[in-house]
Amino acid sequence: MEALMQTSFLEAFREDCISRGMTSESIRRYISCLRIFLKWLDERNVDVKGVDKFVLRDFLSYLRSKGLKQKTLENYFSAISSFYDFLLYEGVVKGNPVNPVRKRYLNPYKKNKSSEKRVLTVEEASLLVNSIPYIRDKAIVLLLLKTGIRRGELISIDVQDINWEEQSILLKPKAKRSNRVVFFDDETGRILKKWMKVREKLNPKTDALFVNERGERLRRNGVYGAVTKWASMLGFHNPESDNPMDHFTPHTCRHCFTMWLRKSGMRREFIKELRGDSRREAIDIYDHIDKDELRKAYLAHIPKLGVE
Repeated sequence: MEALMQTSFLEAFREDCISRGMTSESIRRYISCLRIFLKWLDERNVDVKGVDKFVLRDFLSYLRSKGLKQKTLENYFSAISSFYDFLLYEGVVKGNPVNPVRKRYLNPYKKNKSSEKRVLTVEEASLLVNSIPYIRDKAIVLLLLKTGIRRGELISIDVQDINWEEQSILLKPKAKRSNRVVFFDDETGRILKKWMKVREKLNPKTDALFVNERGERLRRNGVYGAVTKWASMLGFHNPESDNPMDHFTPHTCRHCFTMWLRKSGMRREFIKELRGDSRREAIDIYDHIDKDELRKAYLAHIPKLGVE
C-alpha cells in the first residue's frame, strides 16, 4: 500500500515536470533516479514523508558503494531535491531535507573540480573526424561539431528535415531551443550524402536520419558511442577520469562549436541564434536576425576540417 502511494507521488511529479516545461530527457533522468531511490526506501520500510538527512546520508553511502562517479551522485540528489520541492509545494512534506546533505557531502567535491571543459582545436577536430572509418559515425561527429546541436536534437532529425539546397536542417521543437534552423557547410553536406547512400542499403524502418544496423532510429547511447569510441582511440576521451578535461562526449562538440565561432570573431547575437539559446530578456523577442545574413555569417566563420 505504501509502495503504491509512493508510486503515485512519482507519477504526479512526472506530470508536474511536464507542466513546468522540462525536456523529455531531463524528466526521463529524474524519474530513473527516483525509481531507484523509492525502491531503496521501500526495501527499508521508509515512508517518503519520513525521509530526513540521516536517511539521505545512508542512501548516498549506498550509491557510493556501487562505485558511482561524483557527477552521477550529484544527478541523483538533483532529482531527489526537485522531487521534494514538488512534495513541499503540494503540502505533502514540511521541508526539503536534501539541501543540507548536498551542501555537506557533495559541495566540497564540486569546489575541487575544474570547471574547464575540453575544447578541441580545429587541427585536433580534423584529426578526429578523419580517423573515423565508419561513415555514419563520421557524419554524426561532423554534424555535431559543425552545428553545435545537442544529442537529443540530433537523434530527432528526420531525412525530410534537411534542406539540401539551402544546406540547412529544421530541428524538432524543444523546450531548450529557440531558433530551430541550423546550417551546415559543403564538407558536412558531402559526408551526409555519403551516409544517405549507406543508409538506404540498411532498409530503414524509420524516417530518422541516423539509424542503427537494424534500420531503427539511433538512440542516445548509440550517439554517445559513436563519439566516444573514436575520441578514446586518439586519447581525447578517458571514461575512467573524473577530470572534465579528460572527456570528449557529444556535448563537448557543442563547446567546440561555440569556442570556434567566438575565436573567429562572430557577433555574439549570431552565436546565440545558431546555438538556439533561449531568449532571456523581453527585448530579445523583437531582435529578429535575418536568416540569409545568419547563413552567410555561419559559412564565413565555421572552420573547415579538411574532411576526406
